[in-house]
Amino acid sequence: MNATPIERFDLSYSDKPPILIGATSQAAMARAVRTAEASGCRIGETMTMASARERIQHQVAASAVWLELDDDGGAAMDEVLDCVAANAADGRFAAVVSTTAELIDPVSARIDDPNVEMIVDADEMARTAALALAMSRTGIEQRLSDVASDQNAARLRQLSDEVSRIAESLARLSVGPAAPAPPPPAANVSGEAPELSVETVRAVIRARRLRSRYFPEDLFADPAWDMLLDLLQAEIAQLRVPVSSLCIAAAVPATTALRWLKTMVSQGLFVRRADPHDGRRVFVELAPEASNALRRYFAEIGRPAVV
Repeated sequence: MNATPIERFDLSYSDKPPILIGATSQAAMARAVRTAEASGCRIGETMTMASARERIQHQVAASAVWLELDDDGGAAMDEVLDCVAANAADGRFAAVVSTTAELIDPVSARIDDPNVEMIVDADEMARTAALALAMSRTGIEQRLSDVASDQNAARLRQLSDEVSRIAESLARLSVGPAAPAPPPPAANVSGEAPELSVETVRAVIRARRLRSRYFPEDLFADPAWDMLLDLLQAEIAQLRVPVSSLCIAAAVPATTALRWLKTMVSQGLFVRRADPHDGRRVFVELAPEASNALRRYFAEIGRPAVV
């Protein structure tokens, strides 16, 4: 369903570039407007999916574009997402796409640029923080909540540090230790990764999930490792994993999972593959080096369960 513009805002009181808001419904539009106003931003115009692409292309200057998607806007929505992704990649403006869990696959199929913040069923604090983070990348000065920005920046620094640590560890495992090691099994002489059964990986995943029966689930949140294990299991079983399924496997809120996914792709651990049969879906798989490292890791630890 397309929205109808609820208001065109006065542009005369400030010389700062405005924010443009596009939405798929009136309710979505109202929610996006509340977030922008709460962040102290000037709203230039609100747009339907049918008009957003042309309006964005003709906008001389904009601080950011916010898309609020609570319904599948079909081809019109896809065109707007492509337009926003391309312009954000060129540094023309900051961009935030707020959507629902049901729309993760069609939206993520168009949005793969790290300059676009994608949030899913987010609360108001997360929405404000996403806008602050997106605009901080473009160097645009805005009156956004310092508390939200600081907290989000700290979380992202922690996320980046953790992913870097995992990437370095996997890289070391993929090439083996520098010190002389015992001769590898015959199957590995040709450089092939050690064989690994899908049952072994599933047992580890099952053991990790059992912890939530006895302790709060967020106490052991480790989305990077959970996603690595899920993709390894899928690779061995020769299954394809769409973005929405990987977010579920991460066992954290979808917005957090998407940020981890973005970082893991940028670190070279994950690879996005377009679905050849569905242009509105992408699959995620392990990069060859990450797969090799995980298999060597399991071979090194042997039989003990790793949770």
